[in-house]
Amino acid sequence: MNTLIVYAHPNRESLNGAFLNAVKQGIAQTSSGEFQVLDLYEENFDPSLVYNKERRRRDMHKDPELEKYREQIRWADRLVFIYPIYWGRPPAILLGYIDRMFASNFAYRDRPNRIYPEGLLKGKSAVCISTMKGPAHYPLLTLNNAHKVLMKRAVFHFVGIRKVKFFEFGSMESKKGNQAKKLNKVERYFAGK
Repeated sequence: MNTLIVYAHPNRESLNGAFLNAVKQGIAQTSSGEFQVLDLYEENFDPSLVYNKERRRRDMHKDPELEKYREQIRWADRLVFIYPIYWGRPPAILLGYIDRMFASNFAYRDRPNRIYPEGLLKGKSAVCISTMKGPAHYPLLTLNNAHKVLMKRAVFHFVGIRKVKFFEFGSMESKKGNQAKKLNKVERYFAGK
């Protein structure tokens, strides 16, 4: 299984960086598949959408600037996203990546006389590993799971990705956050244990 890990935290020395290492170590313990890491900050990925006379939205799926990223997505069987939760949602750089990469005629295609488009990324799976300062149940109790609804229904299901797994870890700045236990859980998942 080929895995594309999209890392969306500005500091590799952070807890999110430790989760990145746990994913890589877990995958390395299996003999099935390879992985690539796309560090959006290190890559200096531009999350801004630009439309004008030269760059039209309907042509975004052919933008030569984004071809290497489209090739990564084509190559991957599994997409793994590692990010912190800011204001109840993923960081802007990750949302900008999704805005630019999950373009019409690449990630989905409109179908005449149908409400929903055809997802062109079907057959792939997604794993979201997110961390937050607040308690783990905060998004469920106060935000009606807005983060999971956004990622699973509004993004992944729209483009045909049906198998979606979440690791949403709260209280990560607390000494009682059980960070080592959570890192081990992620590593074991990717090692297939």
